[in-house]
Amino acid sequence: MSTIVTGRSVAVLGPIPRDHVVTHRGEVFDKYGCVLYTVAALASLLGPDDVVRPIVHVRGEDLDPIRRQLEVYSNVDLTGIRADSDRGDVVELRFRDQNFRDERQTGFMHPIQPQDVEFALDSDAFVCVPITDYEVAQPTLAYIKAHSDAPILLDCHGPTVALTAAGHRVSRLWIDRDAWLPTIDIMKMNLEEAGCSWFPPPGSDPDLFGAPLPRDQLAEFATHCLDRGVKAVCVTLDEEGCVLFFRGADGEHREETVPRISVENVVDTTGCGDSFAAGMAFGYLESGDFVTAARYGNAMGAQRCSGSDLSVYLDLEGTNAQIREAYGAEAVAR
Repeated sequence: MSTIVTGRSVAVLGPIPRDHVVTHRGEVFDKYGCVLYTVAALASLLGPDDVVRPIVHVRGEDLDPIRRQLEVYSNVDLTGIRADSDRGDVVELRFRDQNFRDERQTGFMHPIQPQDVEFALDSDAFVCVPITDYEVAQPTLAYIKAHSDAPILLDCHGPTVALTAAGHRVSRLWIDRDAWLPTIDIMKMNLEEAGCSWFPPPGSDPDLFGAPLPRDQLAEFATHCLDRGVKAVCVTLDEEGCVLFFRGADGEHREETVPRISVENVVDTTGCGDSFAAGMAFGYLESGDFVTAARYGNAMGAQRCSGSDLSVYLDLEGTNAQIREAYGAEAVAR
């Protein structure tokens, strides 16, 4: 049975992989990731009457450990964590520096299908954080869009990553991108993922395919997406924060850069993007403003990389204080 919701609810779609992480400092962590970070970040920001609904398939051996980690949050509904298929992601991550890593996947989650989200169609937002192209498919987003008016945020890491026959995780061109765009409200990606989503014109050097998208092409790419139904495109820029493209109240396309929140000691960047997605979804629910949403995204990403476990996330009061310090007293959601 799903929890009775008296406040807001946010559904989170994607995997909870069993990660083996070797950091750029040589430290080794074995832990669960992805949706776990997004859910923990949202649970920390939302109130006791609100509900976070993870929707994920996991291996049978991982079900109880994952549930135990999430049971500490009173506002997380565990209904959507299922082990019926006994299939879940297992990933090895070896960081070359704090931002770049080599990945190999040895376990594979059963894809999330429309029937998996049926119980959560009354959610106020859907946050999709797939890490590989098969996990959250376009027909599932189309089903949500057809049965809900809630905003859908997609982390585009999923549709721009594929697996080789040996399980190595590699970039792929998002060839069917335009079929996805009408089902997405907020797109979140980095420059490498943007490069996999915006194809050079015919006759271009094929070596350019999948390269980080040059900054001077971002506006053209974003305009293409906005003209096909997306409401906002957010591209993260590592040390520079992120840049947003959206339509203003006058209908004109706008571009806004939101500076990063500094972190004195970066411990572990695994899950920063998943945490950013959580903050952005929360900020948009709170304010209806994309710039404010990105500030919350930056805050949750900064909190994530400051430590190695889920205790790094601040509650709403602490996060608002962090945002005020970084951006000014008027920067928080009202």
